[in-house]
Amino acid sequence: MKQTEQSLIKNLRIFIAFARTRVGDSHLAEDMVPESLVKALASARQPTQEEDTVAWFYRILRRSIIDLHRRHTVSDRALERFQEELSNEPTAKDERQLCQCFKRLFPAVPKQYRELLQRIDLDGNDSGEVAKELGLTINNLTVRLHRARKHLRDQVTRICRTCSKHGRLDCTCRD
Repeated sequence: MKQTEQSLIKNLRIFIAFARTRVGDSHLAEDMVPESLVKALASARQPTQEEDTVAWFYRILRRSIIDLHRRHTVSDRALERFQEELSNEPTAKDERQLCQCFKRLFPAVPKQYRELLQRIDLDGNDSGEVAKELGLTINNLTVRLHRARKHLRDQVTRICRTCSKHGRLDCTCRD
């Protein structure tokens, strides 16, 4: 065993204690230190004889801890955005206020488009399953669904004009 490896193994408990105080989770620290050791020993850059092995590894461990905190920060922000999106979901009251013009226009949508809109948007079926049942690729189904939505949106815009441009809330059109 090389001197570098011996020095790192000898200080393993100290490294774990160091990581534990910085991440606040002993299990995470116990996992992080060996992972960092493997990364350090596999590195092309090894400490020189003049450089202290322990100091070299502390730099690597600190970077691993910083990376961990960055990942947690990013995932925390993503979770916050997701929770905010959920809180902005329409309520039952909002859904009652949504423009209902599409119901009147729906029968005029071509049958192949109407079926996709009904099954995916209104019934909430999985698009992958619908594609499989219809013998379509997911890409083909996505294109058709896009065309169906555009067709219906154009019809609603043509009939409703103002309310369709403002999110179809508080529709003044006759149902």
